[in-house]
Amino acid sequence: MQRINAGLFVVTAMTSAVLVAQAVGWVANPDVVRKAAESQAGFNYDEARVPPFTLPDPLVSSGRVVRSVGEWPSRRAEILDLFREHVYGRRPGAPERLRFEVVETHPTAMSGAATLHRVGVLSAHQGREHRFEVTLFLPNARAGAVPTFLLLNNRPVSNADPTRGERSPFWPAEQLIARGYGIASLQVSDLAPDAPDRFTTGVIRLFEGDATSRPANAWGALAAWSWGASRALDYLAANPRVDGARVAVVGHSRGGKAALWAGAEDDRFAMVVSNDSGEGGAALARRPYGETTERINSAFPHWFNANYKRYNGREATMPVDQHMLLSLVAPRALYVASADEDLWADPRGEFLALAHSSPVFALWGDAPIAPGAMPAVDTPIVVGRRGYHVRTGGHDLTPYDWARFADLADRLGWGK
Repeated sequence: MQRINAGLFVVTAMTSAVLVAQAVGWVANPDVVRKAAESQAGFNYDEARVPPFTLPDPLVSSGRVVRSVGEWPSRRAEILDLFREHVYGRRPGAPERLRFEVVETHPTAMSGAATLHRVGVLSAHQGREHRFEVTLFLPNARAGAVPTFLLLNNRPVSNADPTRGERSPFWPAEQLIARGYGIASLQVSDLAPDAPDRFTTGVIRLFEGDATSRPANAWGALAAWSWGASRALDYLAANPRVDGARVAVVGHSRGGKAALWAGAEDDRFAMVVSNDSGEGGAALARRPYGETTERINSAFPHWFNANYKRYNGREATMPVDQHMLLSLVAPRALYVASADEDLWADPRGEFLALAHSSPVFALWGDAPIAPGAMPAVDTPIVVGRRGYHVRTGGHDLTPYDWARFADLADRLGWGK
């Protein structure tokens, strides 16, 4: 990485030979590379074909360099506004009226290990209403207000089954309860259906009604899901058994993109967790590996705002990149997780974004994460308040991942 006067980072391409010569750190399995290239023709999976690219410097604005914590808020606001305008859209704040409705309380769930709360989150705005539900388990063995992990569930609701009739490893509630943490979930489809022809029928309609035209910077589904995360946090913070100052927002894949945006928009989240979020999430957009901006905008045109489509094949012209999104989490805790076989999400691009967030976290004294220090598979690293791992396996959220997120929370003093 090289700092140059224009306030940019020049990132040198890594050839396959250099990667192998490092003899440490993660290198994509050649068989996985071959299969990915065969199944997704037209997309790059060859490190030798990744050209040098230039990243905007998160600490430089109009030639002015941010050098202190006190100078960061204005630069942060500028970066946040750039992402609103060019990528995720401008989401509204809280509705005119917000209330919580207890659906179920079960004080001896999980054979007595936890208390279950199911709560409806009801919003009213300009004569329209919207409702979604939060499922929350809290450990009975831990007294007082409990730090809690909130999952933005982008898979079927059965993956976060409150009855525990189905125990999906995607949301291992028992595992977190045993470690003394609360664990909650919401269903993203209840906020915005994951469909380009229906995504405005949830919370977007709550604010926009039946408007037939929308501006190019209007919020998309990812921002709607992140808005729901903030409303869920409103409830969690109001529950006396939840430590509202220590709530982590967690997401996988598209849910991971939404979790990152929730953490950027709402600094009440004390930890932000991205799992396999890839393009439009933790992975650098300027790095042409795996999924591209053009592909994600064509396959999922409802996720981002319309302005983002201007950068299809023109990522180098964007005023932001995803290392800047990760920088918006500072000085809070941040965990980025990748998977060894999930090349579509570009594990190296996810790690590099985390590494290039280092100058911002350094304002609070955190040591840098070197771009060349990507760890080996199943070898997590934690530097200051940031964690990273690349796990064995494919595109999924697993108990291994959750254990590493909880490890970071333990390290930060959240544990029982």
